[in-house]
Amino acid sequence: MLKTKLGFAISAATLGMALSQTASADFIGDSKATVGLRNFYFNNDNRSGDADPSYSEEWAQGFMFDYKSGFTEGTVGFGIDALALVGLRLDSGAGRHNGTTVSPDEDGSARHEWSRLGANAKVRFSKTTATYGSALMPKLPILVANDGRLLPQTFEGGMITSNEIDGLTLTGGRLEHAVGRASTNRSGLSVNGGAEDSNEFWFAGGDWKATKDLTAQYYFAKLDEYYKQHFVGLTHVLPLGDKQSFKTDLRYFKTDSTGANSNGTAGHRFAGYTKNNSGEIDNNTWSAAFTYSLAGHAFTLGHQRVSDDSGFAQLNQGSTGEGNGGASVYLLTDRQITAFTRAGENTTFGQYVYDFSSLGVPGLKTTLAYLKGVDGRATNGNRGDEWERDFAVEYVIQNGAAKGLGFAWRNASLRSDVEGQRDIDQNRVIVSYTLSLL
Repeated sequence: MLKTKLGFAISAATLGMALSQTASADFIGDSKATVGLRNFYFNNDNRSGDADPSYSEEWAQGFMFDYKSGFTEGTVGFGIDALALVGLRLDSGAGRHNGTTVSPDEDGSARHEWSRLGANAKVRFSKTTATYGSALMPKLPILVANDGRLLPQTFEGGMITSNEIDGLTLTGGRLEHAVGRASTNRSGLSVNGGAEDSNEFWFAGGDWKATKDLTAQYYFAKLDEYYKQHFVGLTHVLPLGDKQSFKTDLRYFKTDSTGANSNGTAGHRFAGYTKNNSGEIDNNTWSAAFTYSLAGHAFTLGHQRVSDDSGFAQLNQGSTGEGNGGASVYLLTDRQITAFTRAGENTTFGQYVYDFSSLGVPGLKTTLAYLKGVDGRATNGNRGDEWERDFAVEYVIQNGAAKGLGFAWRNASLRSDVEGQRDIDQNRVIVSYTLSLL
């Protein structure tokens, strides 16, 4: 089955390229095809609490075949994308597999192999591109496709991106389904805790590069029967001289309930603390971060505030069944273990990054971060504090036959006195390589 699916994806892409030779050299000449390899080791140790599991450990190998064609010639150009994802379990012994952390669950054990296919059709007119299919991976303030494990999360639906006005990128679309990072099957769309599908996520917005150093953003999103969300962002980089700069990153989200979530309908409730235990989404979250860079050093200090009536909400596959396995949010506090999104939580954070290129070792980078959240509400409304410390070392070989081969070790610890939250120590070791075929 595995060989059949992977072979089909490669054959489909090869056939598309062959047929297109009569259509346009641009379709072929602008095509790109890669095979990405990711070896992923995950170790999670719950340091407190009596509930099982207290420890999980998995090791797996992932493959991602990614083909993106160019466009046919003419006023309107056509193209195709194809995506094949394969995961292989290398080790996850009895008692060490925990749900869908890395690999899909099969009768309480990690599945030996899993795979899925996706494809997009795309059309280009002038500087506007429309894409529809099942291999979408948006990276937008109102939705970030998760790529924090072995294989990436993908979405099904349509998107339009326009660059008709210099300095302005407009994006809009509608998404209907998702496939989680540790799943083979699609599911509907929801929020954390939501048990009912929406299958209707609308979004629109833009990025305006006012100057080479200043970018302003506005986006609107609506997940039918759950929430509507406004986002405003501002990023500015101030040059300070030779190898020095000061970056300001401001973000604000306003999220309100809509439809069934407003009415407290069973199956549409939001998880965590909500005012009067209503399950209703009602949240404002703002953050500010300032980064001073000097040669290979980068020092960041920031603060985030989450309002008190509910936690921060963005699209999640919730409890809708197939496809679960994690989600990302566009917050400066979305870190290795937690995201500091509880109702009422105020988080102060600092980060230090050093790029060893300044010492003659290009490709080597270390990151150290510390975040402290206070007054976050547990589901029962009681307040508590928590902190997370993250450390990462990453190295990518820059030259020779192994150029592009990457190694990463990410270590994190979470300590919390919020009721229901366990203390956690976590390690991830990742070896990755991307082979270019076209």
